[in-house]
Amino acid sequence: MMQDQGFTEKDWKLFRKKIVVWQEAYMERLNKEYVELLSGEENPSTKFWRLEKRIWEDQKKAGVQVQMSRSKMIHNIICLLEEGAISLEGFSEELRERVKFAGGRK
Repeated sequence: MMQDQGFTEKDWKLFRKKIVVWQEAYMERLNKEYVELLSGEENPSTKFWRLEKRIWEDQKKAGVQVQMSRSKMIHNIICLLEEGAISLEGFSEELRERVKFAGGRK
């Protein structure tokens, strides 16, 4: 039962609906940061390798890709919050409390 996991069926459906929008917005933010990195004053090879390292690190973030399963939802939400990719607007109080507890937030 999902309520045992700390969220409702409505939360799961909302998460599935919002994840694509969140990820697109997050990746748009990353793309702007990459453009800024490439527009810097360093030599081309430095910019190239800096960008390569950054993309390698960023592609592992939840704002770029997540494993979609109910059992991973709370973990995914915590990662997305830490990355600044989302807010919990529209989610149940139960989910908010579960995320707060699991993520060690005050």
